Amino acid sequence: MNLSDKQFSVEAVEALGGSTWIAQYRKTALARLGEVSAAISSVEDWRYSRIDELDLTTYGSVSPPTGKTPEISAHARAFLADFGSYGALAHVLDGVLVSVELGDEIRQSGITIRSIADFDAPIDRFGSLLCLVDEPFGVLNDAFAPEATVIDVPANVAFDLPIVVISELSEGAADGLSYARLLVRLGVFAEASIVVFETSPDARLLHVPVIETFVGDSAHLRFDLVQQLGDRSWLLGYQLAEVGRDATISAFAASLGADYSRLYSRAALVGEGGESRLFAAYLGIATQVQEFRTFQDHIVGRTKSELVFKGAVADQARSVYSGLIHMRKGARRSDASQTNRNLVLSEGAHADSVPNLDIEENDVHCSHASAVGPIDPEQRFYLESRGIPPEVAERLILLGFFDDLLSKVNNPGCATFIRRDVEFRLGESTYAQIAS
Repeated sequence: MNLSDKQFSVEAVEALGGSTWIAQYRKTALARLGEVSAAISSVEDWRYSRIDELDLTTYGSVSPPTGKTPEISAHARAFLADFGSYGALAHVLDGVLVSVELGDEIRQSGITIRSIADFDAPIDRFGSLLCLVDEPFGVLNDAFAPEATVIDVPANVAFDLPIVVISELSEGAADGLSYARLLVRLGVFAEASIVVFETSPDARLLHVPVIETFVGDSAHLRFDLVQQLGDRSWLLGYQLAEVGRDATISAFAASLGADYSRLYSRAALVGEGGESRLFAAYLGIATQVQEFRTFQDHIVGRTKSELVFKGAVADQARSVYSGLIHMRKGARRSDASQTNRNLVLSEGAHADSVPNLDIEENDVHCSHASAVGPIDPEQRFYLESRGIPPEVAERLILLGFFDDLLSKVNNPGCATFIRRDVEFRLGESTYAQIAS
């Protein structure tokens, strides 16, 4: 990684402004950047990636939005149309929180959605999960994210309506390197549902978003992330969670867009009785690459994690899954499962699946499974024998492959949008044209 360009200098950090504490935080991150950026292509975590193709110096800086409050794009509005109702809507443009709409119910609940600029003192827990990842792109976000959005759900507050965050990039982000940052904190016995929609114009760009979530003791968080960036963009993202005692997080990620998308997903179970459920669906067509790196980290005993990631690739697309279950010393009587299944729809498509276990304790239960293969010919024959045309049979099988997983989406509106987009993108693929 070439970080000699002036956009990665101390002067660039200082130009971001902000309070004294965030300015110092950024400078500390910049000092760490050189330590973690050397030859990442030789690290196992990046073995299957396209990182060798990336030249950061070909991307310029993205200027924060100024002037009147920007409107939400038509694409984002189409996403919102499936919701019916939501409790709050936060609009993040080029990494900056530009507007917040709060319904009456959420105003009365005490839930807040604020910009990091509203905090004069260091924010509790901010960056504490990202620093454990120790990857250069996370450090880049630490150093150069122009802002962060902070969602706080107070203790004992249960709010059912989804809090929606529209995180989009503007036309001005073309050929640029952009960052977004979201911090979610749930107090004890709190409950909330959060939806993040990431979108961008059809432009060449590199986006590095970070999401940190802290689920307090006996709290419950439902979290949906839908990524639908433009087909010429790159995404290197982080979705990180810490789960307390008797708390749960149910997180669903859909990766549908981008030329190359890599999502690092980590759940740290730090309290007994804590539980994480991580699900993801992804579809690659044309020459897309959809990559996931997951980490289920059982730090204490009597914790549980479940992970199910399913995807399909067509044309010349690729998918990569690499996951680790870590049972640390002291994690007795914990239970973890990890499943990754992939359908390869065309001869030119390819999927890699690499599940791993690291067990340092006795009296634990761990399982992992992975599968890569084409559509089952027996399933296709069964449908064809009942008069269904071959191209329709394959489409039904593929949609059925995703359908049971889409039942895990926390918000029905998200599930509807994802299902529709999968159908649309399959119709655009060369695979669909050949099959028909």
